[in-house]
Amino acid sequence: LEQFGAQIYVADLVGLGMVRQMGALMAAIIMAGRTGAAFAAQLGSMKVNEEIDALRTMGIPPLEFLVLPRFLALVIMMPLLCVYADVFGIIGGLTIGVTMLGMSFTQYWNETVAAIDLLDCVPGVVMSVFFGALVALFGCLRGMQSAGSSSAVGDAATSAVVSGIVSIIVADAVFTVIFDVLGI
Repeated sequence: LEQFGAQIYVADLVGLGMVRQMGALMAAIIMAGRTGAAFAAQLGSMKVNEEIDALRTMGIPPLEFLVLPRFLALVIMMPLLCVYADVFGIIGGLTIGVTMLGMSFTQYWNETVAAIDLLDCVPGVVMSVFFGALVALFGCLRGMQSAGSSSAVGDAATSAVVSGIVSIIVADAVFTVIFDVLGI
């Protein structure tokens, strides 16, 4: 855009791109790598140590006791992490705009504020809830499916990350089509 003298539109592009799509996607991929793997490793280790069998023996349903809190925690936290990613993505764009594109701080900031409407934030936040559910689902699923050895726990964690990221990308494509059809 700088070649065409349109560097002011970098602020629009970064702001809208972050709040509508990239903030939710980046936060979800990071959470899949970190939290999805942790969920799978924790539950897989519990399975190897026969702690899940002990819960069943005591009459405590493992899904309600182990999976549901993790699922709810990630679904609740993902919108907050999405907003956090949005803010820092916009700050990163502002830094590049000011240092490399020669824009002033106020010029970049005013253009960003003018470009982003509150309704532009809705798609990213909505997607982040579903992305959080996918990460938690695959992390817990792979952990509960883990075989009874320590190497299987590592395989479950790897599988949780891969499954989580692939499902996030597919869900993102589906949401993009749905939002396009709805005109959002």
